[in-house]
Order: sequence, then C-alpha cells, then structure tokens
Amino acid sequence: MSLIFIANSVAWHWIELRSIDWHLPWLIVASFLAGTLNAVAGGGSFLSFPAMLSVGLGPIQANATNTVALWPGQLTSIAGYWNDVKKHSKLAVRMSVAGLVGGSAGAIVLLNTPATTFLHLVPWLLLVAALIFAASGPVMNWLKRRATLRGQNLDQNLDQQAASDEPRGLWLLIGATTIVCFYVGYFGAGAGFLIISLLSLFGFQDMNEMNAMKVVSTTMANGMACILFVFSGKVEWRYCLAAMVTCAIGGYLSARISQRMNPRFLRGLVVFIGLGMAAYFFWRNH
Repeated sequence: MSLIFIANSVAWHWIELRSIDWHLPWLIVASFLAGTLNAVAGGGSFLSFPAMLSVGLGPIQANATNTVALWPGQLTSIAGYWNDVKKHSKLAVRMSVAGLVGGSAGAIVLLNTPATTFLHLVPWLLLVAALIFAASGPVMNWLKRRATLRGQNLDQNLDQQAASDEPRGLWLLIGATTIVCFYVGYFGAGAGFLIISLLSLFGFQDMNEMNAMKVVSTTMANGMACILFVFSGKVEWRYCLAAMVTCAIGGYLSARISQRMNPRFLRGLVVFIGLGMAAYFFWRNH
C-alpha cells in the first residue's frame, strides 16, 4: 500500500508541475538579468525581447511589451544627466522633438508591419544591433583618446562649450537623429551608440554631454512608442509589469556592484548573447 501511495503522490506532483505556467518565472529571471546588463554595460534587450517571444507573445506584441517594460528605467536616467540637459536646454529640446517625431514614425510603421514579416526581420535586427554594440566599445575608446589629445585647457573648454551649444550643421544633426529615432521606435537595440556617434561627428567631445543628449532623444522616442503601443492594445500587461519591476530591481542591485565587474567582459558577454540570439532566430526561421 505504501508503494502505491508513493507512486500516486509522485504522479500527482508530476501533474501539478506540468500544469504550472513556467513562462512568467522565466520572464522574471530574464528581465532581472536584462536590468543588470542595462545598468553595467547595456544591451538588456538581447535577453528581454527573446524572453517575451518565448512566453508565447507574437513578435510585434513582444517588442511593444518589452519597450514599455524597459522605458521607466530610461526615463529615470534623465535625472542623472539633468545638469548637462539644463546646460544645453535649447539643443535638448530639439533632440527631444527629433526623438518624438522619429519614435512615433517608427512605432506606427511597426504596428502596421505584418507579424510574419517582422518575425523574419528579427534575426537581422538582432544581428545588426549586436554588431553595432560590438563596435561601440572600440569607437568609444577612440572618442575618449581623441578628447584627451585635444587637451583640456580653459580656452579649449570654452570653444567646446560653444560648439556643444550650437554645433555645425545643427539641422543636419537633428535630421540624422530623427532617422535613428525611427529605428528606436521600430526596434531600438543599440541605437544609443548611434546617437553618440552622430554627436561626435558634429563636434561634441564631452561624454557626459553626449550621454545627456542621447538619453533625452532616445527616451522621448521610446516614450512616444510606448504611448502608441499602449493605445494599440499590443502590450501584454501581465508580462509587462512583471518585467518592469524585476528589470528595475536588477538594475538597482547591479549598479551597486558594477564597479567590481570587468566592463570588457560584460560587453563581450552582451555581444555573445546578441549574436547567439540572432543565430537562434535565423535557425528558427529557417
């Protein structure tokens, strides 16, 4: 009798385990790790977006839900650069408008893209984003060396300040930012590096200033995309809220230990994850 009881108990627990929806726990873990990566290296979307797909969401719904889940973390990052934003308030307003226009257009195009078409674009988008992210490390190091070689005396700082307020080809910069923000509204992974590269080409040298303008434009682009996604009904709130909370927790905890971690290893890990996800979706779509 005891053997029959044990067998029945094991069978019952097995049925219970099989009936549990493991999608939400997996999404929570992936979102926590995504928040961790975003805080210390960036590239958290390489984990959170595929996790949204894995729980059964369609590709466009997964992208919309992921965008909304990650946006609060981007919004709060403006506070960290607020002094630089105020210092260049006129340019910040123009970059914000570029973000609003580009992000809105990208989100509208995404919402009108057939799901099957977007699913076939996913591996290419992930591959491009991973390659952009891989290039960002060497290019950022080059930008820092370039700024150092130009010196840091007072006259140069004054010239730099003036160039930052009214960079040459201002409207060309705004137009290029609008195009990048279109990509932000459509997919967005790796777009922050593109904004920084643009700013460098147009005369910016101070990394804090460039990051401030990047945060303003990409946050506005994603903000407009979020509004459109919410009103379109493409956001799965059960998964979105869980990802939003756990991503924020991961970001907060990792920020406290990020200085102890090797940034080159972390960036390499993000690139590896991005390429791995791209390879997986190429295989999946084959």
